[in-house]
Amino acid sequence: MSNRVLILDTSVLCCWLQVPGKEKAGPKDDFWDHARIAQLLEKERSQGSTFVLPIATLIETGNHIAKAPGQRYERAQDLARYLKEAADAQSPWAAFTEQSSLWETDNLRTLAATWPELAAGGVSIGDHTIKDVAEYYAQAGYFVEILTGDAGLKAYEPIKPVSSIPRRRR
Repeated sequence: MSNRVLILDTSVLCCWLQVPGKEKAGPKDDFWDHARIAQLLEKERSQGSTFVLPIATLIETGNHIAKAPGQRYERAQDLARYLKEAADAQSPWAAFTEQSSLWETDNLRTLAATWPELAAGGVSIGDHTIKDVAEYYAQAGYFVEILTGDAGLKAYEPIKPVSSIPRRRR
């Protein structure tokens, strides 16, 4: 069982689902397409990593599918399958309800207080909530990676724990 959690961002999920018009994401030095994400997720699944579908990613991806120039029904079926697996906590997906505490009154008040300043700097409310999801899992002791083609969102990835180096006894 892995201690790794992968948070899927909209850009990567759209690539994985092959949403028309959204099949590629990221800059040249961190380019995402269906082949890259499918290979990575298969490797991570085999190592026991947990996949997290943030509500912002679900909503944004659903919006992209609904506005796609084609294959809307097929891509919606694919997204619905992953949503059902997350709702049922079917491996490798984390239970969708694990994020529910992030939408409680106090957390919504914190979001309301902190997001306007971030919005002024260009951070979307979706990215802010994805950052919160990543921090939630990091605080629970998981090694968290945000899978995204967006360098700005990637910068909010929780700091990875430093493994201790054993010292020799004298």
